[in-house]
Amino acid sequence: MAGRRLSRGRQVLAWKALSCASCSFPTADRKSRAADKFEPFHGTPSLRQIRHCLRKQLTWHHELERRARSAARSVAPDEDTDTPPQPAVAFPALVVISPGRPETVLDAYRCEPVQAGVYHAVPGLVMRVVVLAELPRTRTTLLLRLLGSGRRLREALTDLAALPDDTWEKSVATPLLVHFRHGIQEPTTDEEDDVSAEIRAWFKEYEQKLRSEERKEGRDEGRAQGRAEEAARAVLTALRVRGIAVPDAARERILAEKDPEILERWHERAIVAASIADVLPDLS
Repeated sequence: MAGRRLSRGRQVLAWKALSCASCSFPTADRKSRAADKFEPFHGTPSLRQIRHCLRKQLTWHHELERRARSAARSVAPDEDTDTPPQPAVAFPALVVISPGRPETVLDAYRCEPVQAGVYHAVPGLVMRVVVLAELPRTRTTLLLRLLGSGRRLREALTDLAALPDDTWEKSVATPLLVHFRHGIQEPTTDEEDDVSAEIRAWFKEYEQKLRSEERKEGRDEGRAQGRAEEAARAVLTALRVRGIAVPDAARERILAEKDPEILERWHERAIVAASIADVLPDLS
């Protein structure tokens, strides 16, 4: 299958995967930077496609240099020099994400393995190649493996589902997977039908869980709002019993308050108050 770019949803997941995993799963000699370029592919990329990525990498470096020069001029606009010194701009790394092993690319750029599934090209290129098919099945590689397909995607989804709900991987990946319906709308082969069915079942189960949580949050919010309204009415009732006139501004302030501790404090004041100022001194 020809190497084509990932869909929008999977590109977002790729960016998140590399941004979040860079500190524990290095794709370069240093931590990933915002200036680096990520090129995720749906199919194994060809040499021609990688050359196109390298051209974009050079163009991006030129743009970074232009921005640095512009920033330097804005900081020191009064210097008597026609050509301000060129600020040092680190060359951005190019990180290629490939589902399979791109043999021609690895050979052409003398890429060497630095760890399972990760290759570095000759130093001058600052290019890294991540081969999803070769990544070990570990928690460190989980977000990257979610960019795979077939069995690898199924394993990654299983690993993701097995994590506790409060893990950072779930907080990052699950909303993106559900929002973009990752993997569901892409064409599948006959041999991937079973995998696709499992993926759909995973999505259905998670979406049902989300709807259930939303309904519970809605009920909880409704109950909290009802208790706040009841407490506000109790404050007004206490003021009425005391024969204290309540201006419109004070009434609106009391009814708008949702903090139960504040309402309780106002109620205690209202029981013994001689005027509205004893309850809401800031309105006097």
